[in-house]
Amino acid sequence: MTNLSHSSLRIYVACLAAYNNGFLHGTWIDADQDADQIRDEIAAMLARCPIEDAEEYAIHDYEGFEGVNISEYAGIDSVARMAAFIAEHGALGAGLLEQFSGDIDQAETALQDCYHGQFDSLAEYVEELTTESVTIPEALRCYVDWEGMARDAEMGGDLFTIETAHGEVHVFSNR
Repeated sequence: MTNLSHSSLRIYVACLAAYNNGFLHGTWIDADQDADQIRDEIAAMLARCPIEDAEEYAIHDYEGFEGVNISEYAGIDSVARMAAFIAEHGALGAGLLEQFSGDIDQAETALQDCYHGQFDSLAEYVEELTTESVTIPEALRCYVDWEGMARDAEMGGDLFTIETAHGEVHVFSNR
């Protein structure tokens, strides 16, 4: 699994008081850090705002989340957890977050409890699983449709995959 660099996961947090008054005031913040540290950086940005008593902010942009959507008003605890998960697990972590619509708890549970490993394809996994549990006579092996079995397992909801690169498929069971 590829680890991303610490600073590649960032959010751009904008002051809404400034935004509502026609100008941009905000800062890029490293998202792969403790949520309290992110909050401290947001508070510092708001304190520097030329609009007095600025309190409200929104996430106007983000980088390094590998396709995972971060909403404008996402909770800082959630953003920090997602960033840490992606930083630790790279494209696989991002793919799991996409699979579970950003639900970090489901993504963590799937990785911990339902992960079967990395394979060239789902068919390779199905072949390995089958041949470990059933003896198939050599004369019949060429007649087994591993691709079809893999497709059936995926369509039937037994398995799902996260593709992180060409020929790099991570296989998970659905609970």
